[in-house]
Amino acid sequence: MTEHAELSPTDWVRQQTEKILEQGTTDGVQVQGRPIVLFTTTGAKSGKRRYVPLMRVEENGKYLMVASKGGAPEHPAWYHNVKANPTVTAQDGEVIRTLTAREISGEEREHWWALAVAAFPPYAEYQTKTDRLIPAFVLE
Repeated sequence: MTEHAELSPTDWVRQQTEKILEQGTTDGVQVQGRPIVLFTTTGAKSGKRRYVPLMRVEENGKYLMVASKGGAPEHPAWYHNVKANPTVTAQDGEVIRTLTAREISGEEREHWWALAVAAFPPYAEYQTKTDRLIPAFVLE
């Protein structure tokens, strides 16, 4: 994958990422029995590359990044990175692609949100835990 990207300081996230990097594929690496995609973002302030494993939400070759942070009141750090630097690398299985992220709203967000909840039902609960509208980015 991308050289010199930083691993997460969060143990379980770092362990997922290390497993993907060791295997060379996201296949077999799951959260709650659901597949993930390994995204690589660029830090908004630092410019450092950072790994972000997220639930796999895909439609017609496009991917979704859901900034849920488990329903926390604030956005995950990677949200600010993607807003500042929308060029993101996505690894799905062994396939690695460079895509451009764009934050979505309105009917487009509703469509993708339904796909996200179908892919990972806890997203619906996460939305009830926070006053913020959980942001989502389409990558194409």
